[in-house]
Amino acid sequence: MNAKAKFHVNGKLCSPAAGDQVPLLSVLREDLALCGPKFGCGQGECGACMVLVDGQPQTSCNLPLWSLENRQITTLEGLGTVEAPHPLQTAFLEESAAQCAYCVAGIITTAAALLKSQPNPSREAIVEALDKHLCRCGAHNRMVRAIQRAAAAMADTADS
Repeated sequence: MNAKAKFHVNGKLCSPAAGDQVPLLSVLREDLALCGPKFGCGQGECGACMVLVDGQPQTSCNLPLWSLENRQITTLEGLGTVEAPHPLQTAFLEESAAQCAYCVAGIITTAAALLKSQPNPSREAIVEALDKHLCRCGAHNRMVRAIQRAAAAMADTADS
């Protein structure tokens, strides 16, 4: 095990001083001051801490640093910027698809992976992808619409 794992977070090399058993979420929030991934259940069950690891959704609350050597981590902050938001970020705003927004960063991150693998997912595929996320606000229908809107916007951009 490597006590000083090196990996990339949102395109930047990261070599935290934290021990190899420290969960990624701690480094993201405490060392890198990223507020997208949230601490929810601490057991990888709610999805609030979801990030992309080499393009695949992973819960960061239970992902030890030693497992991340040479991996690419993407958080909500790495998907887009205020000046150039990811189509999902825009669609979630346009659909008012967040109430308390605690779960939204993880959901958008998961949706980004879905749209990369399935540019035009069915409603059922979207619902299945979101199944690992817990949202108490009841905004799932708006979230599904936002993901469908983002898929359409991305298809329009690709066609241009």
